Amino acid sequence: MPLVLDTPTWRASLDWGHRAGYEVDDLAVVNSRAVAFVRDLAAARPAARTVLNGVIGPRGDGYVVGTLMTPAEAERYHSLQVRAFADAGAELVSAVTMTYVDGAIGIARAARGRELPVVISFTVETDSRLPSGADLGTAVTAVDAVTDGYPAYFMVNCAHPSRMTPAFAAGAPWLERVMGVRANASRLSHAELDEAEELDRGEPAELAHEYVALRQVLPQLRVVGGCCGTDHEHIEKITAAVRAA
Repeated sequence: MPLVLDTPTWRASLDWGHRAGYEVDDLAVVNSRAVAFVRDLAAARPAARTVLNGVIGPRGDGYVVGTLMTPAEAERYHSLQVRAFADAGAELVSAVTMTYVDGAIGIARAARGRELPVVISFTVETDSRLPSGADLGTAVTAVDAVTDGYPAYFMVNCAHPSRMTPAFAAGAPWLERVMGVRANASRLSHAELDEAEELDRGEPAELAHEYVALRQVLPQLRVVGGCCGTDHEHIEKITAAVRAA
C-alpha cells in the first residue's frame, strides 16, 4: 500500500520554534531539512509508493482553541512552513489537528499561493464537534466555500473513532470530502489524555475494527493511520483489516 510520509514538523512554526530558541531563518532550515529527511526514507525503499507530506500544526494548543486568528492572520503565520515545504520539494501539505475554521482557511490559502495540494484535518471533542464548538460538517463546508474547494481532501485526527462517528450523518454531501482518518487508540477525552501519567494504547485489533466500520459511513476513505497512542502494531492491524474489507 502507498505511504504518506509526514515531516516531523507539527511544532516547527514561529511561536513554538521561538520557545525552543529558533529564529525565523533557523525554522525555515528545519522545515526544509525535514522534507529532505522523509525523501531519504522514501529513497531507501524505492519500491514503495510514497507522498512527501509537509505537516503543519495549530498555532496554539492542539486541544484548546486559545487565541483565534483571522484567515489573513493564519495565512501569514503559517506561510513560513508552507514556503519552506514548497522550496524543498514537498508534494503535499497537511494541516493536522485543526481546532477552528479560520485557521484552516488561512493554511489552505497559503498552500494555494504556493500551488501545493493541501489537506485539512480537524480534531473533535467527545461531542463530535471541533474544540471551537463548530459542527464538523459545517467546518468542512465553510473551508470549501471560502477557498473554492481548494483542499485536496479533509481528514479527522487525534480522536477515537467513537468520537467521530456521531458527526458522520449518513448521506451528507460533505462526507465525500472526508478521505482520511488518523484516530487515537484511546477512548479518553483530550482533557483526560492531557492528565494521564501513562500512555493509553487501547486495543490495536479493536481500533482496526473501528476503521472497517468507518468505511461504511465515509465512502471516499482512502488514507488511514494512527494518532495518539498508536504504534506500528496498530498500523499493521488497521492496514490488514481495511484491505480484507
